[in-house]
Amino acid sequence: MKPLALSLGDPAGIGPELICAAWAARDVHGLFPFFATGGRKLLEKAAEARQIDVPIQAIATPAEAMECFHHALPVLAGPDGDYRPGSPDPESAKIALLSLEQATALAVAGDASAIVTGPIAKSLLAEVGFAFPGQTEFVANACGIAAQDAVMLLAGPQLRTVPLTVHCALSEVPGLITQELICRRTRIVHAAMRQDFGLSTPRIAMAALNPHAGENGRMGLEEQHIISPAIATLRAEGIDVTGPHPADSLFAPHARDSYDVAIAMYHDQALVPVKALDFDAGVNMTLGLPIIRTSPDHGTAFGIAGRGQAHAGATIAAIKLAGEAAARRAQAATT
Repeated sequence: MKPLALSLGDPAGIGPELICAAWAARDVHGLFPFFATGGRKLLEKAAEARQIDVPIQAIATPAEAMECFHHALPVLAGPDGDYRPGSPDPESAKIALLSLEQATALAVAGDASAIVTGPIAKSLLAEVGFAFPGQTEFVANACGIAAQDAVMLLAGPQLRTVPLTVHCALSEVPGLITQELICRRTRIVHAAMRQDFGLSTPRIAMAALNPHAGENGRMGLEEQHIISPAIATLRAEGIDVTGPHPADSLFAPHARDSYDVAIAMYHDQALVPVKALDFDAGVNMTLGLPIIRTSPDHGTAFGIAGRGQAHAGATIAAIKLAGEAAARRAQAATT
């Protein structure tokens, strides 16, 4: 199995210091070997600012990471610059983009078994020519996958959710929800739960759009006309999906035991419960790709970068999940 590739994220944010913190905690959490794409000087300064001992080992190829990971953080030759935490600018955005491009290319080429992307500032990336809404769409494009088939999964120790619609105005959501969209994305989720999470018969819960699941049409007709027919189609295909469930009770402790992943109708319906339950261990994973991509489910946190305050839990969880999924795919390829 090949090592994991970690992109730096915006080096003015918390990405570099969390990469260092994750390496320092590699044995405690049983992390599979990884390397950073670029940023040798940045990472050295980030470790120093966080006051942790992280030897840096320059490597010429990803394969070398497997040899030195136990005693040093492997860093592949790539973009680098001065460490200026909390001071993002076009130069830091360029470094973030080059690191992301390098990590993605290595995974697509099969030289890395997965990529873990560091947090970026989308507005700054746009200023340096980044033509995608986010890293998810960039990675999907690099894999030759249509953006609508790259599905966002939010995963934490207590809950996994998928937003059916993502970055759009709430007023647009009802018009975007269709039976075809529900079926298409649920099939992708079902396949990923089997392939990357090792669930032979994944249990999927579908949230309603309206309060009280529409209450027989009194509070909306989407449940009757769109969501329920889509669920019936999926169940006829042998997919274990239930709903539509009222969202106000779907994420209660007793309810979470009844499913493996919940599909929500819109962004905040999926992200609020994950962040409330698992903020410091939440992972954003892109489903439907030929490669594995995860990311910590938080932003650049420019305001606390370089101060040693950022929690490394989500980065560690993203690395761990990527390694576990890669191991399952590698095992499946040999059987």
